[in-house]
Amino acid sequence: MRRPGFGTDGVRGVANSELSAELAVALGRAAARVLDARGFVVGRDTRESSTMLQAALSAGLASGGADVRDLGVLPTAGAAFLAARRCVPAAMVSASHNPYRDNGIKFFDAAGVKLAPGVEAQVAAALDLPPRAGRVGSLAPEPGALAEYRRHLLDSIEGRKLDGLHVVVDCANGAASAVAPDVLEDLGARVDALCAEPDGTNINDGCGSTQPERLAREVVARGADLGLALDGDADRLVAVDHTGAICDGDVLLAIFAVDLEARGELTGDAVVVTVMTNLGFRLAMARRGISVHETPVGDRQVLAALDESGLALGGEQSGHIVFRRRATTGDGVLTGILLADTVVRSGRPLADLSAGLVERVPQVLVNVAVREPGRLADADGVWKAVAEIEAELGESGRVLLRASGTEPLVRVMVEAPTPEAAQQAAGRLAEVVEGALRG
Repeated sequence: MRRPGFGTDGVRGVANSELSAELAVALGRAAARVLDARGFVVGRDTRESSTMLQAALSAGLASGGADVRDLGVLPTAGAAFLAARRCVPAAMVSASHNPYRDNGIKFFDAAGVKLAPGVEAQVAAALDLPPRAGRVGSLAPEPGALAEYRRHLLDSIEGRKLDGLHVVVDCANGAASAVAPDVLEDLGARVDALCAEPDGTNINDGCGSTQPERLAREVVARGADLGLALDGDADRLVAVDHTGAICDGDVLLAIFAVDLEARGELTGDAVVVTVMTNLGFRLAMARRGISVHETPVGDRQVLAALDESGLALGGEQSGHIVFRRRATTGDGVLTGILLADTVVRSGRPLADLSAGLVERVPQVLVNVAVREPGRLADADGVWKAVAEIEAELGESGRVLLRASGTEPLVRVMVEAPTPEAAQQAAGRLAEVVEGALRG
């Protein structure tokens, strides 16, 4: 069985096989050694394997000399927030939007920021080192952690309320179940909660930000003003307006950018996006005089670009949105609250705020299952095909291929003047990728 390495969002694999308890212990011990941490906070999502893996990870951290505080079930952004609040590193046991059989471990430094790739490489290199003689850390619960994170969320709209707003929130049977409905209600919204009864195996199952169709139907059926779909660890958000139309991260980011710019709070009149962001977003920002900075995929990359340029807002099409003045990572619950606040402040429904804002260029994304995605970089035949299609599209389209950092997939993305052209080009490339990397 292969040992999963660090990808774009920590270590991820099939729980109890690829990501075993033994590997979790080793990761904990290595992280404590590399980060030289005397304290650590650790949270988890609702997968049936998360309790086991959190216990193993915590044992490894204690073996490395760290005093570990168990945060329980809470969103990934909650663990990052508490790391920064307590000035200690954090870890989160979650595979985000993946099915329940998968799990993952991601680390944050004492500023609540995901570890840089170089630091992750040091942790990976220390996995097989034996325990050092000396101090053994303690293990203890942190019963007030969720309440502290909730207060942070409640403070995010600076005393304003969401009175009169009817919201349906899809918690993906994940970590958001413990916080999102209650916080929205505390802010004055009328809340209907969906998929907020986790049983260990139903996380992301037909629900959440990657499958918001049920939420869209429920918003219309219940006559609600707004729908919010989170994923398993609540670090991303997709929204639904009162007509049932789905607003992805590109649309939400555009709404926030325009709102912040109008209020003089969009530092540098610029926003950070990733290579996956639709060309239509870039054109929409250009029409409003807002600059766009582009990074590789991952909210860690977005955060680094925000900090490098001193900017306030960035995000991904998937719904990871970073409000740098309020968070150190993507926070779907925070994003949902701020979106609801934007709707209430404007006095306009989400459908009006999004209408005509991003004129999306037809985009097709195909996930090609392969055994070793890392071989993509050396697949000359694939890149020859990419060059041919790019030449055909010219300036009217765009092609992007990348190996997934979290799953055994190569992601093929094509933008073209028509949906048919995009679908045809993506299909051609997918066939080439499959043929080149099948073995």
